[in-house]
Amino acid sequence: MPTSLPAPIDFGQPCPIRPSRETLTLLAERRSSSAATLRAPGPDSDQLADLLRVAARAPDHGKLSPWRFVVLEGDGKAAYVRALERIAAQRGHNPAALAKLSTPPLAIVVVSRAGEGKIPEWEQVLSAGAVCTLLLVAAEAMGFGANWISDWYAYDEAARQALGLDAHERVAGFVYVGTAPEPPLERVRPEMAQITSRFEG
Repeated sequence: MPTSLPAPIDFGQPCPIRPSRETLTLLAERRSSSAATLRAPGPDSDQLADLLRVAARAPDHGKLSPWRFVVLEGDGKAAYVRALERIAAQRGHNPAALAKLSTPPLAIVVVSRAGEGKIPEWEQVLSAGAVCTLLLVAAEAMGFGANWISDWYAYDEAARQALGLDAHERVAGFVYVGTAPEPPLERVRPEMAQITSRFEG
Protein backbone atom coordinates (compact mmCIF):
# COMPACT_ATOMS: atom_id res chain seq x y z
CA MET A 1 0.00 0.00 0.00
CA PRO A 2 1.29 3.54 -0.62
CA THR A 3 2.36 5.25 2.57
CA SER A 4 1.72 8.87 1.53
CA LEU A 5 4.22 10.21 4.03
CA PRO A 6 4.27 13.97 4.46
CA ALA A 7 7.15 15.84 2.87
CA PRO A 8 10.32 16.04 5.00
CA ILE A 9 10.25 18.90 7.47
CA ASP A 10 12.81 21.61 6.82
CA PHE A 11 15.50 22.14 9.44
CA GLY A 12 14.35 24.50 12.17
CA GLN A 13 10.66 24.16 11.34
CA PRO A 14 8.19 22.95 14.00
CA CYS A 15 7.41 19.24 14.12
CA PRO A 16 3.69 18.85 14.90
CA ILE A 17 2.57 16.99 18.01
CA ARG A 18 -0.78 15.50 17.14
CA PRO A 19 -2.86 12.87 18.94
CA SER A 20 -3.33 9.64 16.98
CA ARG A 21 -5.61 6.94 18.29
CA GLU A 22 -4.68 4.80 15.29
CA THR A 23 -1.00 4.93 16.26
CA LEU A 24 -1.79 3.96 19.85
CA THR A 25 -3.91 1.05 18.64
CA LEU A 26 -1.10 -0.18 16.40
CA LEU A 27 1.38 -0.03 19.26
CA ALA A 28 -1.02 -1.73 21.69
CA GLU A 29 -1.63 -4.60 19.27
CA ARG A 30 1.79 -4.85 17.58
CA ARG A 31 3.18 -8.37 17.38
CA SER A 32 6.22 -9.66 15.51
CA SER A 33 5.51 -12.17 12.74
CA SER A 34 7.52 -15.36 12.36
CA ALA A 35 10.40 -14.48 10.03
CA ALA A 36 10.41 -17.93 8.42
CA THR A 37 6.78 -17.45 7.28
CA LEU A 38 7.16 -14.02 5.67
CA ARG A 39 6.62 -14.14 1.91
CA ALA A 40 6.46 -11.82 -1.07
CA PRO A 41 5.35 -9.23 -1.71
CA GLY A 42 7.62 -7.12 0.40
CA PRO A 43 7.99 -3.36 0.35
CA ASP A 44 8.62 -1.78 -3.03
CA SER A 45 11.43 0.72 -3.51
CA ASP A 46 9.32 3.70 -2.43
CA GLN A 47 8.05 1.90 0.66
CA LEU A 48 11.59 0.83 1.55
CA ALA A 49 12.75 4.44 1.27
CA ASP A 50 9.90 5.46 3.58
CA LEU A 51 10.80 2.73 6.09
CA LEU A 52 14.39 3.93 6.27
CA ARG A 53 13.34 7.57 6.50
CA VAL A 54 11.01 6.83 9.43
CA ALA A 55 13.59 4.65 11.22
CA ALA A 56 16.25 7.34 10.93
CA ARG A 57 14.07 9.63 13.07
CA ALA A 58 14.92 7.53 16.13
CA PRO A 59 16.16 9.41 19.22
CA ASP A 60 19.83 10.22 18.63
CA HIS A 61 21.62 12.13 21.40
CA GLY A 62 24.24 14.36 19.80
CA LYS A 63 22.85 13.92 16.28
CA LEU A 64 25.59 11.37 15.51
CA SER A 65 23.59 8.89 13.41
CA PRO A 66 25.55 6.11 15.16
CA TRP A 67 24.03 3.47 12.90
CA ARG A 68 23.65 2.67 9.23
CA PHE A 69 21.55 0.35 7.07
CA VAL A 70 22.47 -2.60 4.86
CA VAL A 71 19.58 -3.67 2.62
CA LEU A 72 19.43 -7.36 1.69
CA GLU A 73 17.04 -8.38 -1.06
CA GLY A 74 16.99 -10.29 -4.33
CA ASP A 75 20.29 -11.56 -5.70
CA GLY A 76 22.31 -9.72 -3.07
CA LYS A 77 20.51 -11.46 -0.22
CA ALA A 78 20.84 -14.83 -1.97
CA ALA A 79 24.60 -14.29 -2.33
CA TYR A 80 24.92 -13.42 1.35
CA VAL A 81 22.95 -16.54 2.34
CA ARG A 82 25.30 -18.68 0.24
CA ALA A 83 28.29 -17.11 1.99
CA LEU A 84 26.69 -17.86 5.36
CA GLU A 85 26.04 -21.47 4.34
CA ARG A 86 29.77 -21.90 3.68
CA ILE A 87 30.62 -20.26 7.00
CA ALA A 88 28.13 -22.46 8.85
CA ALA A 89 29.67 -25.60 7.36
CA GLN A 90 33.18 -24.49 8.32
CA ARG A 91 32.37 -23.35 11.85
CA GLY A 92 29.64 -25.74 12.93
CA HIS A 93 26.86 -23.16 13.10
CA ASN A 94 23.23 -24.15 12.70
CA PRO A 95 22.39 -23.79 8.98
CA ALA A 96 18.65 -24.11 9.70
CA ALA A 97 18.76 -20.64 11.25
CA LEU A 98 19.35 -19.23 7.78
CA ALA A 99 15.71 -19.91 6.81
CA LYS A 100 14.81 -16.79 8.77
CA LEU A 101 17.07 -14.82 6.44
CA SER A 102 16.49 -16.59 3.13
CA THR A 103 12.68 -16.73 3.21
CA PRO A 104 11.51 -13.11 3.74
CA PRO A 105 11.75 -10.91 0.65
CA LEU A 106 13.54 -8.12 2.53
CA ALA A 107 16.06 -7.92 5.35
CA ILE A 108 17.32 -4.61 6.69
CA VAL A 109 20.48 -4.89 8.75
CA VAL A 110 20.80 -2.13 11.33
CA VAL A 111 24.50 -1.68 11.97
CA SER A 112 25.61 0.04 15.17
CA ARG A 113 28.70 2.17 14.65
CA ALA A 114 28.90 3.57 18.16
CA GLY A 115 32.23 4.96 19.25
CA GLU A 116 33.94 6.87 22.00
CA GLY A 117 33.26 10.56 22.27
CA LYS A 118 31.17 13.15 24.06
CA ILE A 119 28.03 11.01 23.89
CA PRO A 120 28.27 7.81 25.97
CA GLU A 121 28.67 4.72 23.79
CA TRP A 122 25.77 3.04 25.59
CA GLU A 123 23.40 5.79 24.44
CA GLN A 124 24.59 5.35 20.87
CA VAL A 125 23.92 1.61 21.04
CA LEU A 126 20.45 2.24 22.46
CA SER A 127 19.76 4.56 19.53
CA ALA A 128 20.44 1.69 17.13
CA GLY A 129 17.92 -0.41 19.05
CA ALA A 130 15.38 2.39 18.70
CA VAL A 131 15.98 2.33 14.94
CA CYS A 132 15.12 -1.38 14.87
CA THR A 133 11.92 -0.74 16.81
CA LEU A 134 10.80 2.03 14.47
CA LEU A 135 11.41 -0.26 11.50
CA LEU A 136 9.09 -2.86 13.03
CA VAL A 137 6.36 -0.33 13.77
CA ALA A 138 6.61 1.37 10.37
CA ALA A 139 6.52 -1.96 8.52
CA GLU A 140 3.38 -3.02 10.34
CA ALA A 141 1.83 0.39 9.71
CA MET A 142 2.33 -0.33 6.00
CA GLY A 143 0.52 -3.65 6.39
CA PHE A 144 3.56 -5.93 6.39
CA GLY A 145 4.73 -8.50 8.90
CA ALA A 146 8.15 -7.91 10.45
CA ASN A 147 10.57 -9.43 12.92
CA TRP A 148 13.76 -8.17 14.58
CA ILE A 149 16.26 -11.00 15.05
CA SER A 150 19.92 -11.49 15.73
CA ASP A 151 21.32 -14.97 15.21
CA TRP A 152 24.82 -16.45 15.04
CA TYR A 153 25.51 -14.58 11.81
CA ALA A 154 25.12 -11.29 13.69
CA TYR A 155 28.13 -12.18 15.86
CA ASP A 156 30.35 -14.49 13.82
CA GLU A 157 33.42 -12.56 12.63
CA ALA A 158 33.47 -14.17 9.18
CA ALA A 159 29.78 -13.44 8.72
CA ARG A 160 30.33 -9.83 9.76
CA GLN A 161 33.17 -9.50 7.26
CA ALA A 162 31.02 -11.03 4.52
CA LEU A 163 28.49 -8.29 5.21
CA GLY A 164 31.18 -5.63 4.85
CA LEU A 165 31.24 -4.43 8.46
CA ASP A 166 34.20 -2.48 9.78
CA ALA A 167 36.02 -3.73 12.85
CA HIS A 168 34.25 -1.32 15.23
CA GLU A 169 30.75 -1.99 13.83
CA ARG A 170 28.23 -4.43 15.30
CA VAL A 171 24.90 -5.77 14.10
CA ALA A 172 22.06 -4.31 16.17
CA GLY A 173 19.62 -6.56 14.37
CA PHE A 174 18.31 -8.08 11.19
CA VAL A 175 14.82 -6.71 10.59
CA TYR A 176 12.88 -9.02 8.27
CA VAL A 177 9.90 -7.66 6.34
CA GLY A 178 7.34 -9.35 4.12
CA THR A 179 3.73 -10.45 3.87
CA ALA A 180 2.51 -12.55 6.79
CA PRO A 181 0.28 -15.50 5.75
CA GLU A 182 -1.92 -14.93 8.80
CA PRO A 183 -2.01 -12.64 11.83
CA PRO A 184 0.52 -13.66 14.50
CA LEU A 185 -0.87 -15.01 17.76
CA GLU A 186 -0.47 -13.02 20.94
CA ARG A 187 2.23 -14.15 23.37
CA VAL A 188 2.54 -13.78 27.13
CA ARG A 189 3.12 -10.18 28.22
CA PRO A 190 4.50 -8.99 31.56
CA GLU A 191 2.22 -7.86 34.36
CA MET A 192 2.74 -4.11 34.68
CA ALA A 193 2.64 -4.21 38.48
CA GLN A 194 5.59 -6.61 38.51
CA ILE A 195 7.86 -4.40 36.41
CA THR A 196 6.77 -0.92 37.55
CA SER A 197 7.69 0.98 40.69
CA ARG A 198 7.17 4.56 41.75
CA PHE A 199 10.02 6.49 43.32
CA GLU A 200 8.79 8.17 46.48
CA GLY A 201 11.96 10.01 47.47
